[in-house]
Amino acid sequence: MASAVSANRLELLQIADLVAREKSIDKDIVLEAMEEAIQKAARSKYGAENEIRAQIDKNNGDIRLFRVLEVVEEVEEPAVQISVEDAREDKPDAVVGDFLASSLPPMDFGRIAAQTAKQVIVQKVRDAERERQYNEYKDRVGEVITGLVKRVEYGNVIVDLGRAEAIMRRDQVIPREHIRQNERIRGFIYEVRRENRGPQIFMSRTKPEYMGALFAQEVPEIYDNIIEIRSVARDPGSRAKIAVLSNDNSIDPVGACVGMRGSRVQAVVNELQGEKIDIIPWSPDVASFIVNALQPAEVAKVVMDEESNRVEVVVPDDQLSLAIGRRGQNVRLASQLTGWTIDIMTEAEESERRQEEFMSQSKAFVAALDVDETLAHLLVAEGFTELEEIAYVEPEELLSVEGLEEELVVELQRRANDHLEAAAREAEAKRVELGVADELADVEGLTPQMLVALGEDEVKTLEDFAGCAADELTSKEDGILKAFSLTQDEASDMIMATRVALGWITAEEAFGGVEEDTAEEAEEAEGEETTEVEAVAEEAEA
Repeated sequence: MASAVSANRLELLQIADLVAREKSIDKDIVLEAMEEAIQKAARSKYGAENEIRAQIDKNNGDIRLFRVLEVVEEVEEPAVQISVEDAREDKPDAVVGDFLASSLPPMDFGRIAAQTAKQVIVQKVRDAERERQYNEYKDRVGEVITGLVKRVEYGNVIVDLGRAEAIMRRDQVIPREHIRQNERIRGFIYEVRRENRGPQIFMSRTKPEYMGALFAQEVPEIYDNIIEIRSVARDPGSRAKIAVLSNDNSIDPVGACVGMRGSRVQAVVNELQGEKIDIIPWSPDVASFIVNALQPAEVAKVVMDEESNRVEVVVPDDQLSLAIGRRGQNVRLASQLTGWTIDIMTEAEESERRQEEFMSQSKAFVAALDVDETLAHLLVAEGFTELEEIAYVEPEELLSVEGLEEELVVELQRRANDHLEAAAREAEAKRVELGVADELADVEGLTPQMLVALGEDEVKTLEDFAGCAADELTSKEDGILKAFSLTQDEASDMIMATRVALGWITAEEAFGGVEEDTAEEAEEAEGEETTEVEAVAEEAEA
């Protein structure tokens, strides 16, 4: 670069043109870098306190140096300022705020100045090249791209894309995949970010989106949006599941992705180093989708808990290992594919659990209602699980149970009510003992038993309760009220009502105009009622 700085004028322009072509950047950027380098070298000779400008003529390569001075009323920095009187000697119409440029004689660059100029030019060119790479690839995130392996450093693969370099980090390379220098490799651009140093383009071969993009290349129906890829789950290098949906009833999405004699899916498998792929039909019915996702295992029953986004799947005893898969792979991929937490159990385990629940509920009825086991078993078998159901259900529903007479039904409901009232009194006494405020006890929806649970967790005032979050109360793992049948929406409504009562927020902020809608509905209902009364009166008069 020292020879470049000391080159004659035409050589200077030729060097700028050559660097611009090699780095695929604008020639003006290279010339600006050269000007900045010359300015820096000139400051080291004439003094760093001076404001010096360099200019390279783009036609003949002439280099001109100027010292720039600002016209001011009172000079404070002589190196960069000049008074109005002195300025008017060279420029009669000079005013405050103008800049005067005086030519400096040409200079010969020494070894140190040339080295400094080289560093400036190299840095400016590198920055321009990185900016060009970022602008070129920032809109290509999500594309599959092919490059040449330049080198492998500690498991990280540097890929030459032609006009840029990308990095494939160790965790984005398929396990047990042998990558050699100078071989061609395909990958998925998942991120492009502006960095001052190091790589800016990040590739992956393990992302689920990469598999989706490969199928889009191999299956024309996916490219044409006739078939949609709804979700993908991968255990890179081992196994994957992909859920597909057809927008055309005449086209089988699974068959289209498999291809003639498996040609289409085999092309993707080969690209992913033999990764086994299960292609599954997507279904809007979550239970059916989960059953499909667990293939090849057979499913006997599915029990869903939408509130906690969990599902219990019951499989035959001989299908348990197949449903779970090696090291839990099958159920883990099915969970990722569907977005639900899946718990697997055998029919024998489910039967045993249900038997335990049945016996536990029966014992609770025996203790609370003072009845024999036969009657308790009968009530549980008919679907009664809690005392409240027996106490508050219509007598006709209990009379519909075979073997229950009217007198027995009345007695059962009386005993159930007595037990609940006794439990409420006991809980109320416990609540008072714990110091739970009466104002909190007045909150609609909170039972005495709930108040005891809150008190034991140091939630004793309206302020304490209003400061809680809904999931703190209802979480299945550690919720304060997890033992009670309280939904997250119900808990949220109670908390919001408490915050409104305390004046923390307004009713509109809490419920978003629900109260207004209710008032409007009440007015409409009242109007309809009045109309009906008037109509009846008119008929009577006629």
